[in-house]
Amino acid sequence: MTNTETDLRLAGCRVLAFVGEIYEDLELWYPKLRLIEEGCSVTVAGPAKNQTYAGKNGYPCESDVAIAECESTDFDALLVPGGFMPDKLRRAPKVLSLVQEFDQQKKPIAAICHGGWIPISANVYRGVRVTGSPGIKDDLINAGGLFEDASVVVDGHHISSRRPDDLPDFCRAMIKLMIEQKAGG
Repeated sequence: MTNTETDLRLAGCRVLAFVGEIYEDLELWYPKLRLIEEGCSVTVAGPAKNQTYAGKNGYPCESDVAIAECESTDFDALLVPGGFMPDKLRRAPKVLSLVQEFDQQKKPIAAICHGGWIPISANVYRGVRVTGSPGIKDDLINAGGLFEDASVVVDGHHISSRRPDDLPDFCRAMIKLMIEQKAGG
């Protein structure tokens, strides 16, 4: 059985996903594959183009493009996996400007676990209901986020989750919001 174009609820949608050394394997691959199943094109961007990055659990991921080459206007949503990767990526001005642009354009920004560090550093969580790894709870609160301990929190165009166990809820919420945005709602 093969999917037809009508089976793919997000056909034509483009998602940008960040990657870097010591990313959380499941938090990148699980959403990436779910989004592809729905018809999305997922572009993985890292510090360098065509570079292979090792996940926290050793799973490799090759970047499609360098973050420096990315423009927010080319994408419909942003995926920010966790791991230790966000702590380094959030220091890059281009990463922060991309997140700020996605925020200004009201495009979905989906951050899971320690991925929340990147929107924190981009200063886009002030007054936003969010969740994340218990390890960054204080960071989320200090950034002005309204912390909730839940498997997924959706506030406007922001989607956040705590850990890999929350991935089913995280992906369902991301897909639902993208379908709503695609439909113009």
